[in-house]
Amino acid sequence: MPAALYALAGIAHAAAKPLPAASAPSSAGGLLQVLLGLIVVLGLMAALAWVLRRFNGLKGMGNADIRVISGVSVGNRERVVVVEVADQWIVVGVAPGRVNALATMQKQERQQPATMTPDAPPAKNFSNWLAQTLDKRNGQ
Repeated sequence: MPAALYALAGIAHAAAKPLPAASAPSSAGGLLQVLLGLIVVLGLMAALAWVLRRFNGLKGMGNADIRVISGVSVGNRERVVVVEVADQWIVVGVAPGRVNALATMQKQERQQPATMTPDAPPAKNFSNWLAQTLDKRNGQ
């Protein structure tokens, strides 16, 4: 029995010995290694996001035929959106946690607003636009 106790005491004593200084990592070196690893991982994530956005990698995931045509806010967090799917427009109500189809219609050609005429050059700023509109209204 005493030999077994001496063996257990030797194992416990060996486990309690401190590591030599050469193999113990320093806290500053460990922190630097963790920070560099974090910077590398965040850089790779940013580069991947840029590549996906640049080459539109999400188009291949099945939403290539869906396009938002127009939208209008009807409340603080509610919107009505016109979505084009293939050759059909779907009017959708969007609220937090819900998306409801309100109506469907055939795809239509988008036209310029009635106030814009194709032969008139676009106004550079509001004052020019107002002057052109007043001139048209007064018949000049």
